[in-house]
Amino acid sequence: MALSALVAVALVLAVAASVVAIRAVRARSALRRQAAELLGPLVGAPPEADAGAVVTLAASHIGALSERSARAEHIADRLTDALSTVPEGVVLCDEHGQVWFRNEVAQLFAGARHGEVLADLTVTELLDAALRAAPEAQYPSQYLELYGPPRRTLLIRAIPLREEGQLLGAVAVIEDVSDRRRLEAVRRDFVANVSHELKSPVGALGILAEAMQLEDEPAVSRRLAERMQTEAFRVARIIDDLLDLSRIESEETPQREPLAVHTVVAQAVERIRPVAEHRGVTIDVSEGPRRLTVVGDRRQLVSAVHNLLDNAVKYSDDGSVVEVRIRSSVSAEPPDAAWAEISIEDHGIGIPSRDLERIFERFYRVDRARARDTGGTGLGLAIVRHVATNHRGEVTVSSHEGQGSVFTLRLPAGPGPVVLTTPHQEAG
Repeated sequence: MALSALVAVALVLAVAASVVAIRAVRARSALRRQAAELLGPLVGAPPEADAGAVVTLAASHIGALSERSARAEHIADRLTDALSTVPEGVVLCDEHGQVWFRNEVAQLFAGARHGEVLADLTVTELLDAALRAAPEAQYPSQYLELYGPPRRTLLIRAIPLREEGQLLGAVAVIEDVSDRRRLEAVRRDFVANVSHELKSPVGALGILAEAMQLEDEPAVSRRLAERMQTEAFRVARIIDDLLDLSRIESEETPQREPLAVHTVVAQAVERIRPVAEHRGVTIDVSEGPRRLTVVGDRRQLVSAVHNLLDNAVKYSDDGSVVEVRIRSSVSAEPPDAAWAEISIEDHGIGIPSRDLERIFERFYRVDRARARDTGGTGLGLAIVRHVATNHRGEVTVSSHEGQGSVFTLRLPAGPGPVVLTTPHQEAG
């Protein structure tokens, strides 16, 4: 079920439960008044008065009232339990603004300190506004930013409760929309970035095509055609990376098969070798233990290692070396968990420390000018991160600006014996 549908269901439940709760409370008050009226004639009556009829009538009514009161209490208890399961905060007040009920989530804001106290004040203001609002008026609502930590965005809405034109009270619903706002921001940024990335090569293609129409010199036309081909390939790479990223994101449970780590690395190296040779970059592979395996999707894992190699080659100086190392390790948490690690080290420009936390974002580039020259799309590291997540692993980076970077893809080791590597074994 979609998030908006879940919120709507919770809101309907809160409103319906609030109306029934007010009815139950008012019913109990009415029952107490009726009981007092029935027993009133007996108070202070003279001994000689014949009160038998009154006593009999009172007893029968008291029994009925007790049964109805118990039923009302049962309904109120069930409604309280139901509202306690709602993930949104719910605050219920009567027609005078007196708060009758808060569920567990809303209780966290009552009497809170720091930013949360703003939420409690906003709830009070919106409940008052709902009680004073005309029947046809729009329900009052407000977004509230709490800077935390953690930083949160709350949407607080108040709804007046009416029955047959009579105001019964109001209910306020507190919804945490932090994840929704974050996803909306990611979507907007993604659309803007895709548009920007495609606009440059498509615009260049248009200009180059127009120039070719006006050019009579064959040599110049050939150069323009070569440039058009380069821009067309750039568009194709962006589209291919977008399709790969979309496919990998949708495959939360990819196909699983035991894979030898050294064969995954070998396939990725063969894919990148023509680019490396063109740049004069040497790829030095130390395969490590050949019995080391992982369980996962071959296409995704080869794509992840290829993207790490592609990134290393593009940001290395001509004639330099990219080193690939395969290791195995055992972690303490969880106990004795075996891991396969693929480390790719370059000796290129490195990454500034301010950019390390963002390099796995889509379309984020440390050096945009160099990325354009090398044909980078800005999606390769985002693909690596999603592949690692899909395989219950992680990708990390350490870098020193001007000295190079080391990216490590760490995945759970597959079944079978694992030979733990040591620095001495790797050196040998």
